[in-house]
Amino acid sequence: MAPAKSPVHPPGFGMLRTIALYKLLKVLLLLLAAYGELRLHDASLLAKLVTWSAERPSGLEHELISRVLEWFSGLSEARLHALRAVTLGYAAVFAVEGVGLWMQKRWAEWLTTIVTGSLIPFELWEMFERPNAGKALVILGNVAIVAYLIWHVRSRGGRRRS
Repeated sequence: MAPAKSPVHPPGFGMLRTIALYKLLKVLLLLLAAYGELRLHDASLLAKLVTWSAERPSGLEHELISRVLEWFSGLSEARLHALRAVTLGYAAVFAVEGVGLWMQKRWAEWLTTIVTGSLIPFELWEMFERPNAGKALVILGNVAIVAYLIWHVRSRGGRRRS
């Protein structure tokens, strides 16, 4: 008589899938940023946004929109292409991480640990240059992700998933 197999339970949502959703949210935001950058390259849309911004009362949104429009209008064509390439490159890396973590692949755990950990020094530098609460939260989140993934990978030791 063959030994009884334990029932196969689908994996719970868990921390890996939460991190995967975080990475996939970053993908969505980066793709929206790349699309927005592409649309802002259109001179007629840029003119409409400048007019719209000028008609708005002073406030945080007015100042933010004015700064973004001013920054984009000062970029050369080469810098715009470089910005788009970097944005889409980051989106691709985050997509691979997110899908791999969602599928609970060990290589994705390592990849996410290495990539996220390698970006923390740049995030810290940016934080010291222009500090704000949003950057601090991103840094804390990324440090927590790296710490959890290091713990997770090490706690699994030499065990392998089938």
